[in-house]
Amino acid sequence: MTAPVALTTEEARTRLPHLTVVDVRTPAEYAGGHLPGALNVPLDQLPRALPALRETRGELLMVCASGRRSEQACAALAEEGVTAMTLAGGTQEWARRGHELGRPHHTPRTTWSMERQVRFTAGALVLTGLALGLLHPAWQLLAAGIAGGLVFSALTNTCGLAALLGRLPHNRPRPADLDATLTALRAR
Repeated sequence: MTAPVALTTEEARTRLPHLTVVDVRTPAEYAGGHLPGALNVPLDQLPRALPALRETRGELLMVCASGRRSEQACAALAEEGVTAMTLAGGTQEWARRGHELGRPHHTPRTTWSMERQVRFTAGALVLTGLALGLLHPAWQLLAAGIAGGLVFSALTNTCGLAALLGRLPHNRPRPADLDATLTALRAR
């Protein structure tokens, strides 16, 4: 399988008015800042969005925080005969280059990126394991387990903790949100 076409941030910025941009991050990540005009279809909801993505006229640009999940989305779409491109470096690179990020107007609070949620949760669990380890040494296994999970995550470029956190209510799309996104996709 070949790698999807990756647009640089400058190429994407120039072509943005002519692209259908689909952000495959969680709703919380999307709310924290996304490419202008991007529609949110979380990666795990891609199969449900497939019919609407097939009907979309023009080119599809899949986007995530760093480019990894958008590459996975492109690969999944390619298996279904849908061609899509990815944004090299994702929204992190887009923001680093000083380009504007859109934010939903209905989200009054700041949301954390999935990476930040993972770092916070892993750190809190390690500290908890070490603190409880003062009461009983077996609790130190919690800290060791999280450390092992982080090493495994780095080696495999996967993250079980992110998958677990992605299932929390604030990271899940409400059915009405996804339905509105699919309607917007079909209208393009």
